Amino acid sequence: MKVVIAPDSFKGTATATEAADALAAGWHSVRPHDELVTLPMADGGEGTLAAVAGRASLHRVPGCTGPDGRPVTGLFALLPDGTAVVELATASGLPLMDRPAPLTATTRGTGQAVAAALDAGATRLLIGLGGSASTDGGAGFLTALGLRLLDPHGLELPDGGGPLASVAAVDRSALRPPPPGGVRLLTDVTNPLLGPTGAAAVYGPQKGAGPADVAALDHGLARLAALLGTDPATPGAGAAGGTAYGLHALWSADITPGAAAVADLLGLTGAVADADLVITGEGRYDATSHQGKAVGEVLRRAARTRTAVVAGASDRPVLTLTALAGSSRAALDAPLHWLAVAGARLAAGEPAHPGG
Repeated sequence: MKVVIAPDSFKGTATATEAADALAAGWHSVRPHDELVTLPMADGGEGTLAAVAGRASLHRVPGCTGPDGRPVTGLFALLPDGTAVVELATASGLPLMDRPAPLTATTRGTGQAVAAALDAGATRLLIGLGGSASTDGGAGFLTALGLRLLDPHGLELPDGGGPLASVAAVDRSALRPPPPGGVRLLTDVTNPLLGPTGAAAVYGPQKGAGPADVAALDHGLARLAALLGTDPATPGAGAAGGTAYGLHALWSADITPGAAAVADLLGLTGAVADADLVITGEGRYDATSHQGKAVGEVLRRAARTRTAVVAGASDRPVLTLTALAGSSRAALDAPLHWLAVAGARLAAGEPAHPGG
């Protein structure tokens, strides 16, 4: 029997790799001779680098500028075909900050990691956009690659989304070109850049922005968009504080569903084609799981195959760690143990998905 195990991370408790390994260990404890294929998944946000790590060489980039200006170590993965994978949260993520700084947080460090990937010979870029600390329209990212944003006096703007309210000119003359194979931006959101459903209004408060900050950030992004000329209503332009917009406008980057791109990169369709069972899972399985997330993508590609879903918790009739452990607290205290128990239960024939 061939079983493909392709979970997303169980946020805050187990990485996708840890979850896949635990499920596999549980399965093998009951059926040791089955063929198991583990494909840890991601949707373009946290865990994207980890998902491709087994197929790529990982490169550290010390001395990148973190979102609050302190140095951090950037990372990129380089695949044999020349594709570099960068996760924005690694150098520009909200967890890197001691306290939110909605007006000054920057994406510069991610641009520096990308510059290092290009220097290393990357011919194509996949950039996961989840977890951003900033709302700077990708300004920091792009200035690290040679863009100059100027105020009315011809002086370069400081980093952050707040200063964009003073942007008067954009100098692209020294901006590095994108790699020949192009740039794909991986995201699971479709928000535009501006307005009540845009980057500042929807995601700014999560990054510490109060009402006045949101208004200032939206105004700055609008000024940037007026200078760059690309339609700010482009679906997904608001991803990562508008970073998707800046890279789409200046690098012609494609904004694409992250889960599908990661699945393509990992060869998920081919892996599930001859599988007898596909197991996937995540921390919480609900209706949003089918709205651009990794679990929904796995289930879509395995539509002709028997499937099983394991979740930390769910409002649907699937196998949950909470039910196995007896409480959410017990499940959170020992997630890998309960994932292994779930794998064993599935191997013993317990269904974990309607129709599964």
